[in-house]
Amino acid sequence: MKVARVIVDVPSRDTDRPFDYRIPEHLARWIDIGSRVAVPFGGRLLQGIVVAVPDRAEVDPGRLKPVEDVLDSLPPLSAELVELGEWISRRWLCPLTVALQAMLPAALKGKTEKYIAPMPGTRWTEADRAAAPGLVEALERQAPLKLTALAKQFPDAADAIKRWLKQGKLGERQKVEDRLSVKTVLTVVPPDERRLREALAHIPGRAAKQREVLEYLLAHPEPIAQQKLADAAGTNVSVIRALADKGYVAVEAVEANRDPCADRTFAPSSPMTLTEAQAAAFEPIARAIDEERSEVFLLHGVTGSGKTEIYLQAIQRCLTLNKEAIVLVPEIALTPQMVERFKSRFGDLVAVLHSRLSNGERYDEWRKIRDGSARVAVGARSAIFAPFENIGLIVIDEEHESSYKQEESPKYHARDVAAERARKHGAAVVLGSATPSMESYGAAKYPGSGVEADLRPVYVALPERVAARPLPPVSIVDMREELRLGNRAMFSNLLKEKLEDRLDKGEQTVLLLNRRGYSTFVMCRSCGYTAQCPHCDIALTYHRGSRNLRCHYCGYAEREPEECPSCQSRHIRFFGTGTQKVEEALALAFPGVRVIRMDVDTTSEKGSHEKWLTAFRERKADVLLGTQMVAKGLDFPYVTLVGVLAADSALRLPDFRAPERTFQLLTQVAGRAGRHELPGEVVIQTYEPEHASIAAARRHDYGGFALEELRHRRMMAYPPYGRLIAVTFSHEQVPLLMSLGETFASKMRARAESAGLAGAAGLPAFEVLGPVASPIPRLKDRYRFQCMVKYRGADADAHAWTAETLREIADPAKKHGVQISVDVDPQMML
Repeated sequence: MKVARVIVDVPSRDTDRPFDYRIPEHLARWIDIGSRVAVPFGGRLLQGIVVAVPDRAEVDPGRLKPVEDVLDSLPPLSAELVELGEWISRRWLCPLTVALQAMLPAALKGKTEKYIAPMPGTRWTEADRAAAPGLVEALERQAPLKLTALAKQFPDAADAIKRWLKQGKLGERQKVEDRLSVKTVLTVVPPDERRLREALAHIPGRAAKQREVLEYLLAHPEPIAQQKLADAAGTNVSVIRALADKGYVAVEAVEANRDPCADRTFAPSSPMTLTEAQAAAFEPIARAIDEERSEVFLLHGVTGSGKTEIYLQAIQRCLTLNKEAIVLVPEIALTPQMVERFKSRFGDLVAVLHSRLSNGERYDEWRKIRDGSARVAVGARSAIFAPFENIGLIVIDEEHESSYKQEESPKYHARDVAAERARKHGAAVVLGSATPSMESYGAAKYPGSGVEADLRPVYVALPERVAARPLPPVSIVDMREELRLGNRAMFSNLLKEKLEDRLDKGEQTVLLLNRRGYSTFVMCRSCGYTAQCPHCDIALTYHRGSRNLRCHYCGYAEREPEECPSCQSRHIRFFGTGTQKVEEALALAFPGVRVIRMDVDTTSEKGSHEKWLTAFRERKADVLLGTQMVAKGLDFPYVTLVGVLAADSALRLPDFRAPERTFQLLTQVAGRAGRHELPGEVVIQTYEPEHASIAAARRHDYGGFALEELRHRRMMAYPPYGRLIAVTFSHEQVPLLMSLGETFASKMRARAESAGLAGAAGLPAFEVLGPVASPIPRLKDRYRFQCMVKYRGADADAHAWTAETLREIADPAKKHGVQISVDVDPQMML
């Protein structure tokens, strides 16, 4: 008897273990590690993923329930990805089913039914018919056939069907909640040449349009979309239907690939000659790829130093060796530009994976990878799970970005997942950035200085821009001095002067303000009332376009007030500045200026990032104004000025990474200027010009900033000199949270004390901070308290103690409806 060990899709700590099921005889050849199956569980039929196919069950075989169905003809997860999911579950303390579900495209997460049908133009050979007696005839007669019915009717045909699916002779259709998840197009399938000529002989001379259609098919005998054929033959679909009614052609609903780049053309590009510095950086990466050696490289290159060309040539090395590559970018805004660069070099071998694609597009791109027709995946964080089988290289561009850390369970970091996948495949990992994270930089530059790191990257530097172009000079404007001079506008005199100069020259400007909306808060000047979200402890932001106040955390919105809700005064005023307000101020200060604003409000529609960036590249705007999405990776030849408004806005956040993030943002956005022939310059406006982050950004001095920041981190045992686990409790009642938090903290301290780790001399190896109210103490009507586990050394003890303690307090927490969130190596402290 064959057994499937299944992790059932019930994301609970109580059921976070696999269960054994009996595999019926007719499904024996369909089920493997990584298969999705339907299994009985607690009186319901639930989905699960097979994580093992052991020789025998762990319980009495007579008690085993059978697997009811297999949901895919090919397992959507490989054995390697299942093993990776188990590692993620241990590493970030999340249920295994949550880790495995994160790897699946959304189209595979609903209730599904699979159907199999021959692809248009499939020609069956005698060997095919012999491989699965009766199956070919059944497909020709009844297709599409439900996968479950096929498995029962032809139990020995599993291998043949899987082979034909990979060869493209069969196609897989999928119903999700009674909707076809695949896109179908009415397609004309012409007969062979002899039958076409016979049809032409029977068409009367007066039916000229029908003759033109048949003549076109004679010259182009491949299956073609019905509407496309009508356009090509200069007729309409009714003529084609008339031919189909006569039996001269067949019209079928055929699955069509939903290509997110179908309406774009990419001019082919060739490899560039590497500079001496690029060649020196490329050589060790190429050697690791050639030797199939799992090694991590930190490619520290200033903005404009040519990191992308190194990525491209390293990928070409992989393809030459018949290997595959994954390229991660931190922002969806960067994806169109990166896709263009990679598509122009590698064409249809590139698949695109990110959240702004429709579920159907993502599913089709995912299948291109699984079926082997795509060998390079470009996308955001989740593209790290691309179902490749022979990875040679993983690139993480702008590796310092916090967006590589998922904020919902599983709270994985793509950088660590990349290293783990690379270890399994013998692949190289390239972490590229002009401003590396302190964790990566510390591990690469100071490996013996007490840095706590899972990765030990090899440090590779690109210290200069290509073609010896200088980094742009940076001017710091003290806005306190501007106020003393009587300038109360949002633009300093210097920035206004530089903007006017660029407009006169026909050059372009990038303006950064990392706050969206019109005003950051609304206050009554009579009584001091401030508009707050009723569900969160956060001020509402005013959005002038919709004339409402909005919470950026829970989505609550209310109309713009005409009088104070507290004292009925009419002296309601809007304070602070957001991107909408800057856009309005630009129009007033520079009549006729053409502005493109990019923030969450203007880029919510599909394709909007690409639309705005293309318009700016084509010089249809003078100023690109936006939040941090305009700060990274963008490359425009006519941008010669970068202006930063409110450079210090993030410095006072209750987060030890605030100085690092400020420096990174300023350095990255400064790097958008002067990347080509025209020289650039940068103007940074701030109320804290003396702050170390801002002063270092003015000098383009990453090394000096990092040295000082690492010194401070070492004193406080913050990453990279220590590790953190944040445990957050949320509930409607504060006393319950305090009690549960105290219980957790005391149990953790007791465990550390018994192991001799608590209260050690100097910096303790283990301590628990809290419980205290979270920096944002209430979100969505739930109060939040936080404990921070701070430790040094191997993470095994800290992880095990945290997991054990959470299990011990799970029952009272579950009974009272307390939600517990665990974040290992948190990136956001709010």
